[in-house]
Amino acid sequence: MTTIEGHVAAGFEPVRAAFEANFARHADVGAAVCVYQHGLPVVDLWGGIADPDAGRPWERDTLQLVYSATKGATATAAHLLVQRGELDPDAPVASYWPEFAANGKAGITVRQLLSHRAGLVALDQPVPVEQALAWQPMVDALAAQRPQWAPGTAHGYHGRTFGWLVGEVIHRVSGRTPGRFFAEEIAAPLGLDFFIGLPDSERGRVSRMVYEQPAVDLATVPLDLVPEEFRAMVAALRDPASLSTRAFALTDPAAIDFNAPEVQAAEIPASNGIGTARGLARLYAGLIGEVDGVRLLTSETVAAATEEQSHGDDLVIMLPSRFGSGYMLPTEASPLTGPSAFGHPGRGGSLAFADPGHGIAFGYVMNNIVEGADDVRAASLVEAVRKALG
Repeated sequence: MTTIEGHVAAGFEPVRAAFEANFARHADVGAAVCVYQHGLPVVDLWGGIADPDAGRPWERDTLQLVYSATKGATATAAHLLVQRGELDPDAPVASYWPEFAANGKAGITVRQLLSHRAGLVALDQPVPVEQALAWQPMVDALAAQRPQWAPGTAHGYHGRTFGWLVGEVIHRVSGRTPGRFFAEEIAAPLGLDFFIGLPDSERGRVSRMVYEQPAVDLATVPLDLVPEEFRAMVAALRDPASLSTRAFALTDPAAIDFNAPEVQAAEIPASNGIGTARGLARLYAGLIGEVDGVRLLTSETVAAATEEQSHGDDLVIMLPSRFGSGYMLPTEASPLTGPSAFGHPGRGGSLAFADPGHGIAFGYVMNNIVEGADDVRAASLVEAVRKALG
């Protein structure tokens, strides 16, 4: 039986029960969950194994790579610049990044980057992995790239390009890399254990990811046996020329080892943020209220950032999706805890979000990367938070 450490406030016991069940029945190996309510931690739990090969236990300060949950942190950095009057989300990207205007992109706005409407989900010519990690070669490739659809006419998840695109705007406006800007202007004031570009000094705290094979490999199932709602997505993922495939094949080779030290040390602001569940929950708590006297964004900034910009069929993931300006918004399939909630999930199960209506901020991180619709770990924790709220 996995030992669970930490605490829950009175009334939030269902979250502890759901967290324990994730280890007992839903394949968690090492994980942590944290919930803030009205600026105070009401759930802070961790347990399991951080490194299965070494047998290293998950500690209170264990760090975890969270894949696309990083996008919420990157979006927050952009909106902090908007709040300060240094960045206009409705201005052309090229007004900050002149090279970006190439190949028909002069009219693309910053908001279109943030809301996945720019059509820059893929590269015609993938770059070597080491160039992607070096930042500038990938930024130059995206500046030269033609859009895959007429910008603003549709939306499609910019799963990997989002970070370099929004990150370079942050870089051009602030004069700092997005990871450095986040560290100095967001993580430091709030005391967050979260990094975009891991310092060497923190490497010993990082959990090692393991990747669970799905019970059913949809790539080999006859298409007519795939549930109808997933059929278009599966067909697209089987097609090497589809946007769904190309959006996650920006590098040569396409696969990137996110356990590798050089990958974790690089700045990939769409997908290699590393931190604790506490750091993520505290970040979102600082977006909707004060945390130890610090609030990052005003309620007016949050309202503008979370106003719906994209909804409906997504040209990349081939399922309905909903976005504000950088944050994912609730859908029927992912209701979170209320209609005003906003945040971002990450590949394999991680999730972070805020719900201003309930004063809730939530972070969940784990090292067993589970692909597929049958992963219920984050959803069960969210349901437990809903139960605790009454």
